[in-house]
Amino acid sequence: MIPLVTLGGAVALALLAPVLARLLGRNAGYPLAAGLAALAVYANTAAGEVVRGEVPTAGVSWMPSLGVSFGLRMDGLSLLFVTIVLGVGALVMAYCPRYLEAYYPIGTVYGLLTGFAAAMIGLVTANDLVLLYVFWELTTVLSFLLINTAGPAAALPAGRALVVTAMGGFALLGAVVMIGVAAGSTSLDVVLADPGAVLTSPLALPAGALLILAAATKSAQLPFTFWLPGAMVAMTPISAYLHAATMVKAGIYLLMRFTPIYVPSVAWSAVLVPLGLATAVVGAVLALREHDLKAMLAHSTVSQLGLLTAAIGVGTSYALSAAVLHTFAHALFKATLFMLVGIIDKEAGSRDVRELGGLWKVMPVTAALTGVAALSMAGVPPLLGFVSKENLYEGFLEADFAPGAGPVAAAVAVVASALTFAYSARIVHGAFGGRLTQPGLYEPSWAFLAPAAVAALLGLVLGPAVRVLNPLTDRAARDLDPGSEPVTFVLWPGFGTALVLSVLTVAAGLALFHWRGRVDRALERLPVPDGAAVFDRIRAGVLDLGARVGRPDTDPSPAAVLVRPVLALPVLAVVAWVALPAPAPFPGPVTRPLDWVVVVLVAATVAGAVTTRSVTAALALTGFGGLATALWLLLAGAPDVAMTLLLVEVLTTVVAVLVLRGRGVRLRRPARWRRVPAAVAALAAGLSLGAATYVLTGRRAPSPVGGYLLDTAEAATGGTNVVNTILVDFRGMDTFGEAVVVGAAALGLLVLIRRGEAGADASPRQRVATDGPADTIVMRVASRVLAPLMLLMSLFLLWRGHDEPGGGFISSLVGGVAIVFLRLAHRGNAWALRLRPEPLVGSGLLLSLLTGIAVYPLGLPFLTPVYLPGGVLLSSFVFDLGIYLMVVGLIVAATDRIGGRARTGSVLGSSE
Repeated sequence: MIPLVTLGGAVALALLAPVLARLLGRNAGYPLAAGLAALAVYANTAAGEVVRGEVPTAGVSWMPSLGVSFGLRMDGLSLLFVTIVLGVGALVMAYCPRYLEAYYPIGTVYGLLTGFAAAMIGLVTANDLVLLYVFWELTTVLSFLLINTAGPAAALPAGRALVVTAMGGFALLGAVVMIGVAAGSTSLDVVLADPGAVLTSPLALPAGALLILAAATKSAQLPFTFWLPGAMVAMTPISAYLHAATMVKAGIYLLMRFTPIYVPSVAWSAVLVPLGLATAVVGAVLALREHDLKAMLAHSTVSQLGLLTAAIGVGTSYALSAAVLHTFAHALFKATLFMLVGIIDKEAGSRDVRELGGLWKVMPVTAALTGVAALSMAGVPPLLGFVSKENLYEGFLEADFAPGAGPVAAAVAVVASALTFAYSARIVHGAFGGRLTQPGLYEPSWAFLAPAAVAALLGLVLGPAVRVLNPLTDRAARDLDPGSEPVTFVLWPGFGTALVLSVLTVAAGLALFHWRGRVDRALERLPVPDGAAVFDRIRAGVLDLGARVGRPDTDPSPAAVLVRPVLALPVLAVVAWVALPAPAPFPGPVTRPLDWVVVVLVAATVAGAVTTRSVTAALALTGFGGLATALWLLLAGAPDVAMTLLLVEVLTTVVAVLVLRGRGVRLRRPARWRRVPAAVAALAAGLSLGAATYVLTGRRAPSPVGGYLLDTAEAATGGTNVVNTILVDFRGMDTFGEAVVVGAAALGLLVLIRRGEAGADASPRQRVATDGPADTIVMRVASRVLAPLMLLMSLFLLWRGHDEPGGGFISSLVGGVAIVFLRLAHRGNAWALRLRPEPLVGSGLLLSLLTGIAVYPLGLPFLTPVYLPGGVLLSSFVFDLGIYLMVVGLIVAATDRIGGRARTGSVLGSSE
């Protein structure tokens, strides 16, 4: 239960964060930091059993028919990442109260940061491929929202981050599907227990390529490096968390998690090692070109992630163990440096090293902490970064995917690390060295410095005491390579090749820093492609192509929009006639005399609707055609569908009248050159559909699924109305999704049609009551009598829907008609005029959702029937009640927004 409680606690903190922010303001960061720290301590209570090789698990069935569960597991790798996420998260939360100003969206920032922690915990503890993908996408969305909290300037960088990482999400989805098919299960326990089943599958290679693509987009590996430095526009606490512990580390976790499958593959190493090392060098060069401290750190993150990617690609026990340790070390020094750069920016008002200098004289503690973290990043003893960097060298020397790969990989890593040393020195010297240019500054408070100090001192202490980390890092490494030998880290392993490489790194880094003027001039002349600009041009081209493709469908003329699908129908009919054999006739009569009566009525109304020039007549005839069709459905034995169509026709006519109110009542007669082609196209389409109906009618036996539903609906659900049981019990999740669309349509009306457009900012009550087209004494009196009866009828239909024609949708349409009646006919302070769509839609959505998922803790699927004592079905009724509220909300939104819009104009249509 430890992983489940840890995730649940993080979710609870995310929900509580906005409330605490409202009560405590920016100081809400302190209790949130305490909560994350407590969760970190609680998660590490499992360290003993995890180190012994045990894997605590928890979970409930999610989609049992697909074999998907909401399962969590905490092995050594998961515990390492959970510790990083929660530990760094606690430090960032403790840093926020002194960084955030009153004008920042404090509640939003705290809520999103804690939500991000929860999403990352879910990602690294997921025991199911589908669940892992869900949390992966959640981190994408949350990172976009977090970056956007910086204001309008963040919109473009946040958009780049969203598009790039969402592309990686699609890649991960493909990989998840392929691995699940190859392994025969989506359970990570099953997948990792038999990695050979995946690796020997023909899907292994494309799945591995998609995994690498997903990780490269998330962790900003070439060619996707541009989005991460652009995201530095985010507030410093957000940047610290994204770079040190969450967003970009998700890609590293993904590669580590699937290493047991692909570590025997030469292709895995042949892609990851060059990709990672190239990214490491490019990121380091770009960091050295920068003058903005935060930009240096952003590019340095790209470089450090490149080293980790390459080490994972090497795949030996030493390389994997070093990658695990460096992941931890990077979290400490990168969180420290981002927080300290934020302090410098706050105190000095700048992050540009050309405007800073000599700050050590007025901010000595800040200078010392920055120096400690920078030395760790540069790989200088006795810092933890030195231990991890030196062991990375040992790992790179073991690369054997190609002849000479080891020495070449180690040499490139030395180049990247020497550049890292140079820009680390540049950070410290640029901000704190030289002459003091801003003498009025002073040291910030200890409350501001403490979070960064904790991370910096941990990096200092854990270097000599690295043995403390050995049990966890060793367990995590053996989770990546179960057959590997234990690797023990020490500060001083003795003289060896790795030590020589470390000395070369420091010497080369010192040389680069010493001749920094020449280096700067050389780097300025270096042509560097602007990845963001290239991406923007590609995106603009794609959007332009989409606009060109969709332009015909944006034509305001209905004829221009409909001509293609209408003409496609005869083509499809001819293809079907030629390619498909006609089904055998079904024995028995398929028509009745009353059917022909309805056909004549429908044909007459359609003919009248397309020939009349009166808008009112066209509406009336179209509505009458719908009523005739509803009668036909009733005769065919489908009362639920007939009732639904009847009510929709009534409401559609009302809305159409409201839309056209105030416009002209005559339609222009189109020119002959337009009438003839339109008539030909309409006849061809109609004949095609008629022929298809004739071919199919009476020639199809009931499907096996239909027979199953008819036979088992009552026994399985307790309901005798098979239509309602299908919609609510068998397809409850689909129905909920459709209801969400209804709610979205209601909210869309509220957003797209502003109140100001609906009548000079009048209230809904004033607007509908004053302008109501039915606001007469006769209608007002009639509504007082009929509307209550209609509302009672709607509740009756809602109650009996599980056994007789009715249900949430039909009853809501009846109730909606009653409310429209009241809103259009009543003056004064009627309750119907005070209804607001937002609470109706929101409460209905929440009610249906909670009813559906209430059985999840019992391991049951969505909307499993729940009965009250006496056999009264509760769950379906409450679910239908939520549907009722959402549909009524849509109807209220339509009458609220459309009902009051003043429209002008004398004639509809065109003579062209």
